[in-house]
Amino acid sequence: MTSTTLAAGLPIEHREQLMRNAREVSFDVGTRLFEEGRHADRFWIIRTGSVALDLRVPGRRAAVIESLGHGELVGWSWHFPPYLWQLGAEAATPVRAYEFDADTVRAICAADPEFGRTIAVWVGRVVAHRLQSARVRLLDLYAPYGSGSGSG
Repeated sequence: MTSTTLAAGLPIEHREQLMRNAREVSFDVGTRLFEEGRHADRFWIIRTGSVALDLRVPGRRAAVIESLGHGELVGWSWHFPPYLWQLGAEAATPVRAYEFDADTVRAICAADPEFGRTIAVWVGRVVAHRLQSARVRLLDLYAPYGSGSGSG
């Protein structure tokens, strides 16, 4: 389990505090959760299914950067101003997830600095992981010799 999953990323007391604000949702295959450049006002933690993260590439089809599954955070742009999605996301399979309102979670973070720091570190680890995944995937897709990682 990577440190980007909810269980590995947050201590139990902060996980429970976050989960008190969860709402259960589901998405059919092909449902767009969000579009790059639009307002980021919520985020999700996947219960079942998978979500494909994608990146617009001018003159080409959107490139799938990463596939997310059980326990993983979908969406980090809600945490950083100007709160605009940096990627797009689509349900690759039927998805059941916990949904969180970004304003509510940011308010809790502001009111409880320890919780806020824990969330910020967790989201930061997710961002770093996604950046590396995007780099490797784009090199695999578009560089003359790929990333050299053997993952393509």
